[in-house]
Amino acid sequence: MNKKLSIYIAFIGLLGLLASCEKDETKAVLLSNPVAPTIKTMPDLTLIRTNGTDTVVFAGTPVNPGFQPSANYFLEVDTAGDNFQNALVLANQISDAAFKFSVSDLNGLLIKKFPTDTTSSVEFRIRAVLVIDAGTGYTPIMSSSDVKSVVITTYGLPRLDLIGSGLTQKIESPLGNGDYSGYVKLDPSKPFTLKDPDANVMYGATGNTLTVDGAGITVSAAGWYFVEANTQALTLSTSPYMIGLVGSATPNGWNAPDSKMDYNAKTGTWSITTNLIDGDIKFRLNDAWSWNLGGTTNSLTHNGANITVAAGNYTITLTITNATTGSETGTFTIVKNN
Repeated sequence: MNKKLSIYIAFIGLLGLLASCEKDETKAVLLSNPVAPTIKTMPDLTLIRTNGTDTVVFAGTPVNPGFQPSANYFLEVDTAGDNFQNALVLANQISDAAFKFSVSDLNGLLIKKFPTDTTSSVEFRIRAVLVIDAGTGYTPIMSSSDVKSVVITTYGLPRLDLIGSGLTQKIESPLGNGDYSGYVKLDPSKPFTLKDPDANVMYGATGNTLTVDGAGITVSAAGWYFVEANTQALTLSTSPYMIGLVGSATPNGWNAPDSKMDYNAKTGTWSITTNLIDGDIKFRLNDAWSWNLGGTTNSLTHNGANITVAAGNYTITLTITNATTGSETGTFTIVKNN
């Protein structure tokens, strides 16, 4: 066969193959009105301490923009009629609109906003943040489910009060089983004891062992700690838990010590008011990278992207929605004061 003819036939075959591939290609087409997520079923929200280990599920359907999306889902709750102006984010997760909690964990989250041992009229919604990439040019899309109006009942938690710490603080027992925990701010110069106000019993400690009317408890350095005490097994643990800002915009740059944040037990959030310069920030735990958060205000993830800020004085508030090392997630707000 003529060489030129062979090349021509091969070229025609290649064009046919490309045309076939183009026909077989599946293209993502964004609907003009993406279908919002929904809350399909709601759990019984009369929460009882004795059911603390039971599981409750908020079942939802995913957002539908016309193709299989990658989306972040947020389960939010607010006081009825507040239009989610001061919503509490109960959880956020990727590509799943069903949320599961233990009764004790859900109660612990809800009592950060709503009163205990009484009913409250509230509203729930699922909010989806859909990110469309691959060069489509679309910006992130936010879509919210219809609001579900319900009445919830929360329960108060048994507590141990910190006596002598210099602050009004407590640790609580979500299951009421003698196992108490919480974030507290401690000072090495202020030994403290733990008082059970219901039983009028005072606990001190020797090392990691609780003792009735025992010695004051001390720590080696000032800052925030996660304290666990079991009044049945008489055990105690005090672990540093210091969330801080790190990055080129902070006073120490990417080096420790980080700019430490303070914990608000009522809201369950960490916050700081600080001066920053032009640069980047991230959040991390105990000046170490094994636990760190980066990304966007609505979606912080483990090892997420640096957060760019301009110079100024800021109030930054962090909500941790999953504290598990390696899969930590959260959200944050940043307000420029000047």
